[in-house]
Amino acid sequence: MRTLLLGGLLLSAPALAGENTVSLKDAPGRDLVVRRCIACHSLDYIPMNSVFLDRKAWQAEVNKMTNVMGAPIAEEDAVKIVDYLVSEYGK
Repeated sequence: MRTLLLGGLLLSAPALAGENTVSLKDAPGRDLVVRRCIACHSLDYIPMNSVFLDRKAWQAEVNKMTNVMGAPIAEEDAVKIVDYLVSEYGK
C-alpha cells in the first residue's frame, strides 16, 4: 500500500509542477478567471481550447460549469469570465 501511495505521489508531482507554468494573458478579468476556474480544473484547459471556442462556445462552457458541474459562480462574475475568455482566448 505504501509503495502504491508513494508511486502516486511521485507521478503527480510533475503534473502539479506543470500547473505553476500555466499563465493566462494579463487583462481585466484574469484574476477572476484564475480564482474561479482553478477551483475545478487546470488553467491549461483555457489556452488549449481557445482555437475552437468563440463567444457562444465560451458562454456554453461557463454555463456548463455552473449549471451542470455546480461551480459556485455568480451571474455577474460569469459575464466577466466570458468577456475575458472571448477577448483573450476567443476564436
